[in-house]
Amino acid sequence: MRSPFPGMNPYLENPELWSEVHSRLIVAIADDLTDHLSEKYRVAIEKRIYLSGADDSVLVGIPDVSIVSKQPQNQPVATATLTQSAEPITVTVPLTEEVQERYLEIREVATGAVVTAIEILSPKNKRAGEGRQAYERKRNQVLASLTHLVEIDLLRGGQPLPILGGVKSDYRILVSRSDRRPLAQLYALSVQQEIPSFFIPIGIGEEEPLLNLQNIIGKVYERGRYHLAIDYTQPAHPSLAQEDADWADTLLKEHKLRN
Repeated sequence: MRSPFPGMNPYLENPELWSEVHSRLIVAIADDLTDHLSEKYRVAIEKRIYLSGADDSVLVGIPDVSIVSKQPQNQPVATATLTQSAEPITVTVPLTEEVQERYLEIREVATGAVVTAIEILSPKNKRAGEGRQAYERKRNQVLASLTHLVEIDLLRGGQPLPILGGVKSDYRILVSRSDRRPLAQLYALSVQQEIPSFFIPIGIGEEEPLLNLQNIIGKVYERGRYHLAIDYTQPAHPSLAQEDADWADTLLKEHKLRN
């Protein structure tokens, strides 16, 4: 079954689905690009690893080492009488989790050089904490290098990554060519718009592959059978703005997915 939405399906942003959707998108984009790139290049699926706590910050908890010294011999040992014994209470110890985020790199086979980095943002990239810090470090390194950056943000929640001169929108696709910085191309989209196709920058003067992201997302939706996992009678999560919620309600009723 095809997605009922003309562009990004907002129900795929649900935290219960997004991790799977993200993984499928990464592989689908890699396969699509491979079909349109010469054998001078290959598309690698890479991962970024960091530690994150429940509050998205790095918590490194190493208890102090207790040092017990012996009392000098032949000296009296002071004693004290406890008036009331201390009872333990239940507490929560902050634990860390290892987070792995996948992204793509187009590499030149002959030299191994990374020509283009392609990122699909995750929720942790868009809220305060180590996830955002780790991504911003990577982003700044790419922007200071000769590597092109393609940043795909298909999440309405969280704080968008900094862009000078950007506009407020539901979704954003940033194409930053290394030879044109600090200028870049920004596709700012609403949930009601179809996602446009765009060229992926590679070597200067070479034919660039056209990425039909809308078609790829549609295939991911169908192959993942997300129509079986989504209850369209319920509101999207995160919630839509009222105007968009009214539009989605009409759309879903037309597709007989809502009464």
